[in-house]
Amino acid sequence: MSSANKRDHKPACIYDMIERLGIEAGGGILPRFSLTYASAFHRCERCQTPDACREWLKAAPQAINLAPKFCPNGDIFFELQFNQPGGLARTQAKMPPD
Repeated sequence: MSSANKRDHKPACIYDMIERLGIEAGGGILPRFSLTYASAFHRCERCQTPDACREWLKAAPQAINLAPKFCPNGDIFFELQFNQPGGLARTQAKMPPD
């Protein structure tokens, strides 16, 4: 695969995982979250277990609380779930929406 094709490659698993975890897919455009989303995307591109991820997603329910243990983005996904607008941090603190 040429370097141009590598840049065009978009790992589909990350989008499915984000959706199932209830993470706002558009949150990456917010300046405070953009680096976090970019980091997750790059980790997914370099993941050593893409087949395991696809199989796990096929068997997993439509809504999940945590990424599987083998996922290199588990910590990032948890952080995004907690800190995203309307996420767990806001809910637990009973803060008004942005």
